[in-house]
Amino acid sequence: MATIRDIARLTGYSVSTISRVINEHPYVDERKRAEILAVMKELDYIPNANARTLSYGETKNLGVILPYTNHPYFDQLISGITEAAFDSNYKVTLLPTNYQASREKEYLEEFAAKRFDGLIVTSRAHSLEKLKAYQKYGPIIFCEEIKDEKSSCVFIDREQSITEALKFLQKAGVKKLGVTLGRSSRLSFNSKITLQLCRKVYSNFEEEMVFWDCIGLEDGIKAGAFFNEHPVDGIFTNSDMVAAGILKTFPKGRAPKLVGRDNLYVSDLLNFPTIDHHLKQCGEMAFHLFLKRQPEQIKIPYEFIQR
Repeated sequence: MATIRDIARLTGYSVSTISRVINEHPYVDERKRAEILAVMKELDYIPNANARTLSYGETKNLGVILPYTNHPYFDQLISGITEAAFDSNYKVTLLPTNYQASREKEYLEEFAAKRFDGLIVTSRAHSLEKLKAYQKYGPIIFCEEIKDEKSSCVFIDREQSITEALKFLQKAGVKKLGVTLGRSSRLSFNSKITLQLCRKVYSNFEEEMVFWDCIGLEDGIKAGAFFNEHPVDGIFTNSDMVAAGILKTFPKGRAPKLVGRDNLYVSDLLNFPTIDHHLKQCGEMAFHLFLKRQPEQIKIPYEFIQR
């Protein structure tokens, strides 16, 4: 296997000159650069990635902590992050945790060991204080509101969007409300604020009418079976795909009034209202905050789509 010294010997240039070409330093004579690159190609020389990382002091690799990769909410965030990252020649490494604190800790330790130049945290298993302790190793961007001038975050106005959706259902005549939410083992911020607002808008809201652990279409079908046995006249869902699964279990025209989230094509196709939190834009902005390297808090506007 060819080494940098082999290239230096064959071209007659110094090892330091070869190194500058490999690491794409600008101040190298173009004739020398062309000769060195030609020899590298002839020898099929592949630069050592770890050595280049040490030379630059960065990996050009961004880690994205997320619970799972099979959910429309995170799909849209990731789409925004990756498109913005690729435009800036960054790689993106997805770091799924399934909300396991031990797995999240492993990723944080890899970040501390400089495997990533930064982290975007789309959802977390540890406390904020635990994650903030790792900010000394590089930028960490949170996809939730962080009221701390030393932290960067991009967040959506869940309180206002959820309130608008619940009042829409109330105005539509919904008296008994059902709700679908994600993980039940540890309440996320989304679950906490949803339950809080349901109690505020619906004084008769019963937590027994929450169907937990809803992620996708199949979970929506299970939720539909639950609500067929426990009748409600309106359901605030946590995903358009969950809403579609619920609709599948009811005879046409007999389903409760539904509100979805994510503004996926299925909500338009099945003609039910949804909340568009502009998650792709949220992901794009998270990456730009990473590049900026200065603490900033940005709220992304939402749109409630009535149908």
